[in-house]
Amino acid sequence: MNTPRIAIVTGASRGAGKGIAIGLAKLGMTVYVTGRSNQQSLASGWDGTPLPGTIHETAKACDEAGGHGIAVLCDHADDHQVAALFEQVAREQQGRLDILVNNAAFIHHQLIEQNPFWEKELAASNILDVGLRSAYVASWHAAQLMVKRGTGTIAFTSSFGASCYMHGPAYGAQKAGLDKLAHDMAVDFKDSDVRAFSLWMGPLITERSLIAAEVNPEQYREFLAQAESPEFNANIIHAIASDPDGDRHSGATLIAAEIALTYGISDRNGHQPPSHRAMLGSPRPINPAVVY
Repeated sequence: MNTPRIAIVTGASRGAGKGIAIGLAKLGMTVYVTGRSNQQSLASGWDGTPLPGTIHETAKACDEAGGHGIAVLCDHADDHQVAALFEQVAREQQGRLDILVNNAAFIHHQLIEQNPFWEKELAASNILDVGLRSAYVASWHAAQLMVKRGTGTIAFTSSFGASCYMHGPAYGAQKAGLDKLAHDMAVDFKDSDVRAFSLWMGPLITERSLIAAEVNPEQYREFLAQAESPEFNANIIHAIASDPDGDRHSGATLIAAEIALTYGISDRNGHQPPSHRAMLGSPRPINPAVVY
């Protein structure tokens, strides 16, 4: 594998995507930052508070981190806009794309409410569009570039919600779906030196999670005490993409806190986030069966 230089991080106006983009920029990468927040944020926290963050602010932060950020306005519910994004990358980078981080997802305002799914708005299911289908579409475009060059990494930001009950069935199905995309895409990438994996991130320090800790303190404050920074996950993604033997992870669902130990990666101030496997469950193993 070549040293990764060019990345796309979807849904990077704020939250995990923003932190991952900045983390990759700190490693010297050019990062295309996508999202819908252009001049002002389009998102709000669980308490209705407007959240900060635009694609331009993230791109600027990438520059300040030592890399190069390129803001691209992109609604990942619109296939034409997604196609235009990858056309831009291909044109500006001579067909090179080293890392795609599929992070964009629709976050419904009732996501963390402790109510059954039928008491939440039907719109909560939109995460299956922007979150699951959108990841497939972005990966389809990325594969066109990566397979042609014979190198590349596609990472999916997933969570323990793929295994345990977390935030309801729509959220869980989206995360489980991402894991399966990584698993099956790896089969198709065999012999191409393109790899795909899904990363179960732990509780993250983001704008939304800090508000969640205020809305549901008993549920979130203990988690946040051991939370991961998004930059921690950026370092993991970069390490796997840079690893000459990283193909061994292709198709796998990895727990960030565990795979970080393999690569000697720690979080801020040397903090080593814990794995929540014992409490929240384990990823499904790779199934070697292939049926065409």
